[in-house]
Amino acid sequence: MALGLYELTGEDPERRFSPYCWRSRMALAHKGLDAACIPWRFTEGEALAFSGQDKVPVLRDGETVVADSWAIALYLEQAYPDRPSLFGGDPAATRFINAWADATLNAQLARLIVSDIPRWLGEGQRAYFRASREARFGQPLEQVTAGREQRLPEFRASLQPLRLLLRDAPFLGGEAPRYGDYAVFGGFQWARSVSELALLEPDDPVAAWRERMLDLFGGLARHAPAA
Repeated sequence: MALGLYELTGEDPERRFSPYCWRSRMALAHKGLDAACIPWRFTEGEALAFSGQDKVPVLRDGETVVADSWAIALYLEQAYPDRPSLFGGDPAATRFINAWADATLNAQLARLIVSDIPRWLGEGQRAYFRASREARFGQPLEQVTAGREQRLPEFRASLQPLRLLLRDAPFLGGEAPRYGDYAVFGGFQWARSVSELALLEPDDPVAAWRERMLDLFGGLARHAPAA
């Protein structure tokens, strides 16, 4: 296999819902690289033993193995410099957006959608997911997301930094998307894949940006299964 990406999937291998795997999938498309999807599920840690760790995404490019979405982005930029740049310069500026998406966006999304995920998993993965996440949150998943509709205004307000960036350009990266867009979009695509919760108001500039992201690369993300 020349190029393959190990991606978290539900019972249906077409339902790819990791926000981090979506970052890498969009980055590959940005570079114009066609990587095979290698489905991976929560209880299949041994399948990643070759990478020296047990989390996805993992990229295999010939004999090269790269784990972690940020490391994959840096690798793609270095290994394929003749293809469109993911960063348009120094990756350091994008690193902040990536970190904000991790610490703020995805953390909030988890508390809004985590109870929607088990229904998309096979029986073994469902039991593992529920036990591990309830240990992490310290309460049943349904309690984690309880009252989520009432918490949506607070979530939407936290997206104001994105609105300020989108006031002057169609993408966070400017006139064209860059890796910062993919870092943020991964979280929204995660939610879209597993939950029917309406995260955004229809007239929100972030919702319009999300629609543009869904249409990129021939509708790559839009054509993926949604809840």
